[in-house]
Amino acid sequence: MEYRALGRTGTKVSAICLGTMTFGQQNTEAEAHAQLDLAYDRGINFVDAAEMYPVPGRAETYGKTETFIGTWIKAHPAKRQKITLATKAVASGRGFDWIRDGNHPADRVNLVAAIDASLKRLRSDRIDLYQLHWPDRKTNMFGALGYSHDPQDDSVPIEETLRVLDDMVRAGKIRFIGLSNETPWGVASFLKCAEQQNLARIVSIQNPYNLLNRSYEIGLAEMSIREECGLLAYSPLAMGVLTGKYLNGARPAGARLSLFDRFQRYSNPQGGAAAARYIALAKEQNLDPVAMSISYILRQPFVTSVIIGATTLAQLEQNIAAKTLRLSDDVVKAIEAIHTDIPNPCP
Repeated sequence: MEYRALGRTGTKVSAICLGTMTFGQQNTEAEAHAQLDLAYDRGINFVDAAEMYPVPGRAETYGKTETFIGTWIKAHPAKRQKITLATKAVASGRGFDWIRDGNHPADRVNLVAAIDASLKRLRSDRIDLYQLHWPDRKTNMFGALGYSHDPQDDSVPIEETLRVLDDMVRAGKIRFIGLSNETPWGVASFLKCAEQQNLARIVSIQNPYNLLNRSYEIGLAEMSIREECGLLAYSPLAMGVLTGKYLNGARPAGARLSLFDRFQRYSNPQGGAAAARYIALAKEQNLDPVAMSISYILRQPFVTSVIIGATTLAQLEQNIAAKTLRLSDDVVKAIEAIHTDIPNPCP
């Protein structure tokens, strides 16, 4: 396993990170523990969760993912010391009425409550990387390209949010902070505030990045490299679309897009056409489309780690094995040609 620097922290994390949003919905506690065991045995020392997980978020499953990780930590306390454990807090908007009575802005009251609850579920005395799951302000995220300014936006000021997180770092409850589903303006504002106010600096940005959605390259890739706050790439397989299992409208039993029709981000006609071409390219080159997709992400200089998710141990093994693949120049050129023809079909 390759290990890469997490920002300027001095901590190194595995280039493959275990995503856990299926724990508690598609995966039982025993299955979750088996995934954690396998990932650890394969050299993965980076695990990512969120207070709202599993996905899709529901009142009856809220917090189960962290709870399952916590019972694994209780059973393996020595392993806890060797992993970088990440989780995330919800912010304003997007529903979730069952979380803190539906009122969860990124302010002191809510962030302290979220951190304390996550620590309890995770059975840990600290969270290594604590992330804001999405911006508290009203901005374009989760596939929205155009920005529409709302002059009535009453979101929590970034400085107020950052001061709370800085206090939590000083208290030892969290070690590092990161952002997720952020924009270039948001990243720049957090960095500027940290520098001007001598507060904790962000170390990572967790945004989507895959062959169907390379929008991160437009404004955030330069930020990641120059400011040393690398990308934690989620949805590397575009919710499984890049595996080929959904080709020609197929919906295999038990698959995410078969179970939950709300996930449409990677299901438009342009995305399907692009995915078919990427999968055909992989087959022409005798490559596993999963390995090709993940390997392409890992070769990007702005990427710290790729967050993989699986529902079976076989899928997890397949995803981890992608780390050993090195794409030839010809394959990379072919990928870029497809991207030129169908750029970012699923932003």
